[in-house]
Amino acid sequence: MKLSTILLLGLLVHATSCSKKSASDSNPTPPPTVITPVKTDVAMWLTNPDKSQLLAKQNVSLLFNSATNLNATINVDTTSVYQSIDGFGFCLTGRSATLINSLPAAQSQALINELFSTENTAIGISYIRISLGASDLSSYTFTYDDQGPDINLQNFSIAVEQVDLIPVLKKIIAINPSIKILACPWSAPAWMKTNNKLEGGSLQPQYFSVYANYFVKYIQAMTAQGITIDAITPQNEPLNYTNNPSMVMEAADQTLFVKNHLGPAFQSAGIKTKIIVYDHNCDRPDYPLTVLGDAVANAFIDGSGFHLYAGDISAMTQVHNAYPNKNIYFTEQAITTYGTFSSDLNAHVNSLIVGATRNWSRNVLEWNLASDPSNGPQTTVGCPMCIGALTITPSSITRNVSYYIIAHASKFVRPGAVRIASNEISGLPNVAFKNTDGSKVLIVLNNSGSAKTFNIKFNAKIVASTLNNGAVATYTW
Repeated sequence: MKLSTILLLGLLVHATSCSKKSASDSNPTPPPTVITPVKTDVAMWLTNPDKSQLLAKQNVSLLFNSATNLNATINVDTTSVYQSIDGFGFCLTGRSATLINSLPAAQSQALINELFSTENTAIGISYIRISLGASDLSSYTFTYDDQGPDINLQNFSIAVEQVDLIPVLKKIIAINPSIKILACPWSAPAWMKTNNKLEGGSLQPQYFSVYANYFVKYIQAMTAQGITIDAITPQNEPLNYTNNPSMVMEAADQTLFVKNHLGPAFQSAGIKTKIIVYDHNCDRPDYPLTVLGDAVANAFIDGSGFHLYAGDISAMTQVHNAYPNKNIYFTEQAITTYGTFSSDLNAHVNSLIVGATRNWSRNVLEWNLASDPSNGPQTTVGCPMCIGALTITPSSITRNVSYYIIAHASKFVRPGAVRIASNEISGLPNVAFKNTDGSKVLIVLNNSGSAKTFNIKFNAKIVASTLNNGAVATYTW
């Protein structure tokens, strides 16, 4: 092609582009709408049951004033202080760790930042629960010493966790070095049990000391990986023999195990990891009361853990009142396919975020952090109906209802906060906290049956706010 032809074509292209630019300039794209933040004393974050708002910050003016009205009033009082808060979060099951770790590196890191950081849009998870060995939401059953009898635990190894769990934990700790980690076993190694299986059976008395040393080795092995285990429970759901894995540990046996074996083993090894007993439903407060009632065992015990698949959340106050110097923890509750976003939001905010903390719990943990679209992986007797806070596929991450339930607390109520007084009002379950920096947090659910306008009162002044029926809001000031 001749140089003159090339120059001519170039001039034509230039002219065409200039013509298009001029046409575009005559109809410019309007600039994005800029929303000017309104002046407010109180920030409000809202989730509606129809998902129209999902942990969304509201641009509303909530200014404290001295007006009077006939609205119901939630009075927040910092002079009445209750328990300290350790944190809010999820159970990082084997299923969850595998799915998170299987994402492309940049996407996995971004997700972990969103979950565990306190910056920007992150939700600041501050407490997690992991299984000591496999849980029913692992892809297969295992413990850390499946070749036995091995009374000296020479075959003990946590190498299986180097695949997914430990790498994910290390990334979490890099973001939040002070995160609380609770570890709970679903079963002792089969060779220690009465039925020689990981499903069902009980721990044989001749292996109580060996099993105590198993815990010691576990905590030491995790410490060597830079992972501090803040607390353990001797057994997940010790009255549930139908899970896989599972192990029955009656209250009398747990008492003997803690006082004669686990507590002394921790003491001898210089281990400061907390021992939390029970770790099962609110229908059997007699279980933790039995274990705590033994003076020798009591001295080794930090507190009691609860689930709410049976019983009433007030059972935790019953145990607190009997032993007020011992802590209360809420360690598991599942969201399942049987519910809906609106029904689960209502039920779990009411019974856990509000209910558990009003009944002395230092934490609230929803069950499973992540699952795939079929709610897997899981063992043969797992929980096929248990939905993760996240549904993860190779190409997408969906945030489900328990993500928002926990985020309404975890993002705002930071470790070291204390629960403070707020009056109970029918149709407006609520709970209040004061952070170490002096900021206040009020979480309110409207389950009255209709939209509700109410007052928040603090230091003799009020602000009025309205919530749709079934909505939950976190207010901070």
